[in-house]
Amino acid sequence: MSRPALPEARLDGWTLLEERRETLFSLPAATVEGHTLLYEDAQLRERLAAATGRDQVWRFFFATGVEFDPPLPPGVGTAMVYPSVAGEAKRAFADDLRERGFRSVSRGRRERARSADGDRIRLQEYAAVLPVDGVEVDTTGWLGVWTTGREFRIAGGAYPDLRELGADGPPPADCRRDLFDLLRAVS
Repeated sequence: MSRPALPEARLDGWTLLEERRETLFSLPAATVEGHTLLYEDAQLRERLAAATGRDQVWRFFFATGVEFDPPLPPGVGTAMVYPSVAGEAKRAFADDLRERGFRSVSRGRRERARSADGDRIRLQEYAAVLPVDGVEVDTTGWLGVWTTGREFRIAGGAYPDLRELGADGPPPADCRRDLFDLLRAVS
């Protein structure tokens, strides 16, 4: 299965939390399989656990390599199945946020970016709130879906606005920049 590649230098400060292979969803003629790497900002987790008493993942990033079983037949390009892959990825990302305890998950604006390899990434913003001791912490997530020739990549992550907790952490603008740098580096 296609394991997404990330330059080690980009992962400084991030800890691999989980690596998994799974069936993402099924199409009429194929099963869509994914190889996912999930990272967290472990230093932020440690700082906030000490400050708030809550030991949880606060800021995360993931990258998924996608394959089809059986492979897409000749003549069926990625453009033909892109809407299905992107739609399922968006649904799964929103569901994942909800499973992590986020509320009021909604889609925001869309953007485009280029990967380090020159591939066009379509990005979808998500807004959510994370209830923490009676405070609703605004959280922003981004999901990118793109193709690399005949393969797909899905990557994204989320970060909280820690100012609402009075906690020390990177400002949202820095988190967004870090997340986009990571997304662009996936190949």
